[in-house]
Order: sequence, then structure tokens, then C-alpha cells
Amino acid sequence: MNEHPFWRYVRKIKGQGAAIPPRVRTSYIFWSWIGSFAGIYAVAFITYHSGVPMMIGSFGASAVLIYAAIEAPLSQPRNLVGGHLVSALLAVAIYKVFGNTEFSVALAVSGAIVAMLATRTLHPPGGATALIGVSTKAGWDFVLYPVLGGVLILLLVAVILNNISPDRHYPKNWI
Repeated sequence: MNEHPFWRYVRKIKGQGAAIPPRVRTSYIFWSWIGSFAGIYAVAFITYHSGVPMMIGSFGASAVLIYAAIEAPLSQPRNLVGGHLVSALLAVAIYKVFGNTEFSVALAVSGAIVAMLATRTLHPPGGATALIGVSTKAGWDFVLYPVLGGVLILLLVAVILNNISPDRHYPKNWI
């Protein structure tokens, strides 16, 4: 029997019925907390004590990935650094051409997704970086700081702290 497209669509929306994720070991939770605290603290410390703006909201989402989902492909250094950089560059270019409008914000986020996919650097917080870049009317310095500087600090902390525990290994690959 050939199912009507509407019912096929409804069936897709219902989901696969997968079980909830398994519990995470306490030691994994501990190291995820230590890493995320240290990484965000390091970026915030530089921001608050040097006057150099290094903190953007998308770093919170990156922290979840690189300190708690360390084995995920989207958490690896190529994706972390490349995703943020591609998105920041695109956001500044779009802002320079179109200004800060609803069109430019949407174009920056959707363009960042396309650019990250095309460069194989998909990192979901990159979409937020693109949105932040346009909505804050960022100039080219936005790419270097807060984006590149902050991302490199988060990465350094992730490489150091994620490998202290014998049960954790980060990164899985660099490129």
C-alpha cells in the first residue's frame, strides 16, 4: 500500500522512540565540570582583567561540546576553531555589506551553516558566533578577539584537562 505523503510526514515527526541516554559516570561529570569551569574562567579572567573583550555567548555552547561531548566529531579542534572562524569572517563580511538587519542576521546564520558544511568545520556554536557578529556590528577585529583568541584558550584548556583523567582522551583528531 502506498502511504499518503502527509501520513509519512506525521510518522517522521513522531520520532524513532529511542530510549533516554545512559547515565554518565560520576568521574566523567566531574572532569566535564572542571574543564568547562577552567576554560570559561580563563577566557573571562582575560576579559575582566585585561580589558580585551574575549567572551561571547557561543563559547558557552562550545564548552558543552569540548568538555562534555569530547568524542563527538563536532567537538574536535578542526570544527571548534574552523567553525568559529568561518562564521566570524562571514558575519563581519555580511554586516559590512548589509548592515544589522533581520535579513543580515538570518543570512549570517544560514550562510555560516553552509560555509561550515562546505569546509567540513561544522560546530553548532558557530551559528551563534555569526549571529553575534552581525547583531553587535562587529568589525574585522572580532575575528581575532574575541573569536580566535577565546577559542584557542578554550582549546588549550580542553587539551590539558581532558587528558588528565585516564578515562578521557581529547582530541580524537586534529584535522
